[in-house]
Amino acid sequence: LVSVSAMNRVQLLGRVGQDPIMRQVEGKNPVTIFSLATNEMWRTGDSEVGQGGEIWHLPLSLLCTSGDISQKTTWHRISVFRPGLRDVTYQYVRKGSRIFVEGKIDYGEYTDKNNVRRQATTIIA
Repeated sequence: LVSVSAMNRVQLLGRVGQDPIMRQVEGKNPVTIFSLATNEMWRTGDSEVGQGGEIWHLPLSLLCTSGDISQKTTWHRISVFRPGLRDVTYQYVRKGSRIFVEGKIDYGEYTDKNNVRRQATTIIA
């Protein structure tokens, strides 16, 4: 039995939206960044929503003939800082790859080129 006072953990399964890029700000460690799409699908009126593109409790015959299927795609920004994982991600992950990501959610702020403060949500893998 482990006593935990807080937890920040997320697991995502989806498709890569762009080839990863590696960035390095002077004086800081490099980071590999890419986008990941996750999908939720459901039939209108259903209360159970599938994760990762599945629809729970619906046979394939209903999926193919029903016109009341809804889908929502959510895009996630993934940042990989750990040296070994960062380099492997940059070298082998490609647009369209289906991958599993585990990490933590980071809510940050930055100032854009127009000097406007913006919020950014990133998954740190």
